[in-house]
Amino acid sequence: MIIKIFEIARILAVSAAFYFGYSVGYENGYHPEAQLHLMIPIIIVAIAGISGLEGLVFGDAAAEAKGFEKGSNYQKQSAIALLSYAMVALFVFFYNWGIKSELTILFTFMFFFTFSAMNHGYDAVKRKNYKWANINRPFLTLLLIAGLILPVIGALKNI
Repeated sequence: MIIKIFEIARILAVSAAFYFGYSVGYENGYHPEAQLHLMIPIIIVAIAGISGLEGLVFGDAAAEAKGFEKGSNYQKQSAIALLSYAMVALFVFFYNWGIKSELTILFTFMFFFTFSAMNHGYDAVKRKNYKWANINRPFLTLLLIAGLILPVIGALKNI
């Protein structure tokens, strides 16, 4: 049950990031940097931070929900890596290091998340692991990428 709550919390937080991010971005004309400044830490903390805590504190339940093996040291290492993305995103945000730093942590996180989605998709096909927590990752990743394309391109044009 707790794993489903985490999954819902991630989706709701990312949805809120998009809603408020796009609201801020289009407040006075279009300002992709303001949009991303709000969206990036929320998205990364929601996905990586919650997933990291989930993996460390509820690792066996999380692995079972995704159809993966339980109790591996790799699982703990991945959870720690996810928490590191969240912490860096918060440092970049609170110390106001600017759009280049924000994009750097976003790209780093998105490369990890994209390859993770590919791994989940491969697992679904190869091992026929059709658990919802496993098969949703590729689709949610594509939605995330689609929603970030416009502000990221806009911010890169302004650098």
